[in-house]
Amino acid sequence: MEIVEERHGAVTVVKPMGPLVGDDADHLRNKLEETIRKSLGRVVVDGSAVAYLDSAGLEALYDMSDVLAASGQTLRLVAVNETVREVFDLTDTASRFECFGDVQSAVRSFL
Repeated sequence: MEIVEERHGAVTVVKPMGPLVGDDADHLRNKLEETIRKSLGRVVVDGSAVAYLDSAGLEALYDMSDVLAASGQTLRLVAVNETVREVFDLTDTASRFECFGDVQSAVRSFL
């Protein structure tokens, strides 16, 4: 899985490219842990290129949500498709994440 990272001022946007499954979920978890440390929790995950996720992908996002919650923050997700939202709804995890329609809105939410 390729993961693109870009800075928007003090906020880092992490964009995984491809399905969030298996070992790719671990790769994303490691990348997010590193990014959270470097950016003091100012992280947005752009899900526009994630077609679907499995339990490992959900667990990676959930774990990062826990890491951020410990510092009083919420994991911000952008452009999550209907399939991924359905997984959140079915697993009753939607409230763990703050979802935005576009990167700019998510980045502005830190102000």
